[in-house]
Amino acid sequence: MNRYALKIEYHGAPFVGWQRQIGLTSVQGTIEAALAKLEPREHNIAAAGRTDAGVHGLGQVAHCDMTRDWEPFRLSEALNYHLKPHPVAVTACAPAPPEFHARFSAQERQYLFRVLSRRAPATHQAGLVWQVKQPLNIHAMQEAADILVGKHDFTTFRSTICQAQTPVKTLDRLQITRVETEGGIEYHFDVRARSFLHNQVRSFVGTLERVGAGSWTPQDVERALQARTRAACGPVSPPEGLYLAHVVYPVDPFAAD
Repeated sequence: MNRYALKIEYHGAPFVGWQRQIGLTSVQGTIEAALAKLEPREHNIAAAGRTDAGVHGLGQVAHCDMTRDWEPFRLSEALNYHLKPHPVAVTACAPAPPEFHARFSAQERQYLFRVLSRRAPATHQAGLVWQVKQPLNIHAMQEAADILVGKHDFTTFRSTICQAQTPVKTLDRLQITRVETEGGIEYHFDVRARSFLHNQVRSFVGTLERVGAGSWTPQDVERALQARTRAACGPVSPPEGLYLAHVVYPVDPFAAD
C-alpha cells in the first residue's frame, strides 16, 4: 500500500460532520466514496480532527492508503473531479511514510472562530460566521481568554457526551483579533492545542462573547473554570463560525508542495 497525506477544505453546512455515519452525508464518507471511484474497494481514511455538523475545514488533514502508486497531483485532481458537486476539495496531496497518521502524528490543532458584529443580516457570510448584533469589548474578552490558557481541568467547557478519558488539557493559545471588513467588524478567535475536548472551542467562544457583550466579567470566567461543572459554562456558540484551520506535524507532509 502507498500512503498519502491529503489537505482538505470543506463547507460544513451540508454535512453531519466529518465522521462517517450510515445513511447520512459526512465529509469522511464523501471522500471515501470518491476514493472508491479510483480504486473500487472499501476505503477507511483517518483525519486530524472529527469536526461536528456545520463546522468547516480550511486545513483539515487526512491520510489514505492506495494500492496504485499515484502521482500526488493526479490523485488530488482525480479526487476533486469525483467530489463534485459536494463543497469539498483536496487542496494538497503528498506521499507520506507508512508510520504517518493524520490523527496520532499531529502535534497541534489550530482552530479559527469568526464572529461577525453587525445589525443587518449577513448575506455573503451567511453560514460562515456567527453573527451577533452588538459590538464586543475585545479587551475584556482577551483578559478572560488569558485565564483559560495553560493546563487546566476543562470540565466546565466540555460537552456532556465527550468521550475523552480526561478533562485535563493544555491550551496553547487563545488570541482574539478585531478585523474590519466591508461586511462589518469581525472578531477572530485563534485557538490552539495538541487536542481538544468535545465542544471545547465553541464553549470558549460562547462564554467569551458574553464577556464581550458585558453580561459576564473575566472573573466570572475564572469562577466558571474553577467550578469544574458543565452547568457553570456560558452558552455554546453555533457551529457555523468554526474552522479547523491548520494542523502541525513534526515534519510537514506538504513541505515540498
